[in-house]
Amino acid sequence: MEMTRRDWLSGAVSAAGLALGAPSAFGQTTPVYPAKDIKAVCTFQPGSRQDVFVRFFAERFGAIAGRNMQVDSRAGKDGNAGTQFVAKAKPDGYTLLIAPGNETLAVAAVSSKKPGFDPAKDFVPVTALLRTSYAILVNAKSSQKTLADLTAALKAKAGKGTYGVNTNTTLIAAEHYNKLSGAGASRIRYKDYPSLLNDLVSSGTTDFIVMDVPRAADQVKNGTLRALAVTGGQRSSALPQVPTVEEAGLKGYGKIDQWWGVFAPVATPQAVLDKLETIFNRVAASDEAKAFLANGGADPFPGSSTALKELLASENKRWAELAEQAGVQRE
Repeated sequence: MEMTRRDWLSGAVSAAGLALGAPSAFGQTTPVYPAKDIKAVCTFQPGSRQDVFVRFFAERFGAIAGRNMQVDSRAGKDGNAGTQFVAKAKPDGYTLLIAPGNETLAVAAVSSKKPGFDPAKDFVPVTALLRTSYAILVNAKSSQKTLADLTAALKAKAGKGTYGVNTNTTLIAAEHYNKLSGAGASRIRYKDYPSLLNDLVSSGTTDFIVMDVPRAADQVKNGTLRALAVTGGQRSSALPQVPTVEEAGLKGYGKIDQWWGVFAPVATPQAVLDKLETIFNRVAASDEAKAFLANGGADPFPGSSTALKELLASENKRWAELAEQAGVQRE
């Protein structure tokens, strides 16, 4: 049964200290939260698949909380513009970041000379939302049917093979494969997705590309690209027939996932964080969210603030190491 706004404002939610308007030791009542609309910052372009993810969770959150969650799109290099904005926002629970933690926090912090934030000191994790990964792709007309085929073809080119990427996270995923397999391909960096796709499909400039599964799934389904492997620790619900890199025979690759979470400015009151965590987890665990994410190439990844804090700490370190191995330059 859906909670009504009246239920919410009267303090019907009791889990984890969620009572609203509870008397304080001084006979006063604590401020009602949320007492106004909330801003969710999206670090991607409006209309992008990532933007659609943010808007889904924002709308469903608002339906439960009884207050609108407005999406504020602040796209920029590695999402830094939006991330910086949230890092400097008032820590009252009314400005949040909904983003892939590995890409927007961990990688951005080690790929920018002046990221303008510290992922460990400026943010407090609320909860995880969803998980997806990246795909290693070739032209659908290519003769390469497996990852082993691609590796053999690249080795045969004796250092003249190429791969294309347009983000630091996809560069890391691609270079990890490139070095571990001994493929010896050279990278080509692109500023935008259309150019990346064109050079693989039309001009044949590149031998393979890496992109996030939600975007890749569309191209695979329409017959433009062929996915040889996904980089995550498990197969994707969007591409169930595609093996992981490890399953494809490249042992030691491990997993490179893209995981999304909700983050608030550090010093946000714990009571507010508890309410946010409970509502977002309710949305993430719903059948509606599961169906929506499956259609969008992702899987639910509900958790807790504690689990996300531990994940962020370990991933910050791991992605920094992967970025160094991949030769990601600070810009």
